[in-house]
Amino acid sequence: MGLSLRKSVSVILPLIVLGAGAFWFVTRPQPLPADEFANAGSPDLKNGENLFWASGCASCHAAKGAEGDALLTLSGGAPLPTPFGTFYPPNISPDENAGIGGWTLAEFASAMKRGIDNEGAHLYPAFPYGSYSRMTNADIRDLFGYLKSLPKSGNVAPPHDLSFPFNIRASLGGWKFLFFPDKPQVVLADASDEVKRGQYLVEGPGHCGECHTPRNALGGFKSGMWLAGGPNPEGKGTIPNITPGSKDIASWSKDDIVSYLQTGFTPDSDSVGGSMVEVQRNIAHLPKQDIEAIAAYLKAIPAH
Repeated sequence: MGLSLRKSVSVILPLIVLGAGAFWFVTRPQPLPADEFANAGSPDLKNGENLFWASGCASCHAAKGAEGDALLTLSGGAPLPTPFGTFYPPNISPDENAGIGGWTLAEFASAMKRGIDNEGAHLYPAFPYGSYSRMTNADIRDLFGYLKSLPKSGNVAPPHDLSFPFNIRASLGGWKFLFFPDKPQVVLADASDEVKRGQYLVEGPGHCGECHTPRNALGGFKSGMWLAGGPNPEGKGTIPNITPGSKDIASWSKDDIVSYLQTGFTPDSDSVGGSMVEVQRNIAHLPKQDIEAIAAYLKAIPAH
């Protein structure tokens, strides 16, 4: 090695190490401080129940094929296949060992709003914390209180089965740096209170964009394509465009959308299908005014 080359290496290598260290520091897991929830107050369990259905907790965390009361036992759900590998939703029942019964409210909030588990590790965005991060602390408190009221389960879900390099959990800090949203997905000027409520539900707990927005090769939302539809992130079929520009639902009125979400039937008497079956059943539990707010928001967003 020539003298000039050795000098170059001696300068560049420390810079690479320094840069890598700085990037790790910026993207390291940063849980919410416990004192942020020190005076959280008592949860509103009725609101927590509504959020349970709005957030679709049972769809991923209840056993495959669960119906009725069995939907309330969140023992860990069925495998979730994706282009990155297979995820196994964990037990989030109030069991102290297998579930989240030993978690604090701050730890639960860190998972929901920052994608960090109770041991301080990054969570994979198959858990839609990119949407849940928009939830208020009060709603997080109420949902946590409701989950703690549900039946316990000692089931332990298998570890995720992911291909390289997606099995390197530390890389999730970089993913968050690139794609973790911190602003509204759309800006709606002069929006009514009803539309604002719908925006909160759709972009937050309802996490509609997680399926209805197309993604890039790294799993981040494609810019400017909010709710425009695309390939199913689970790898089978497509998810429809649900903006006012959709050829399928552009002609639907607000009342048509409300009726569809309440009953599962389209204006031409067709029935809901595919993965939307469970979503519709969940949303049907919500108060009518929240369903109307969701419909109002969907009619107000930009068309694609």
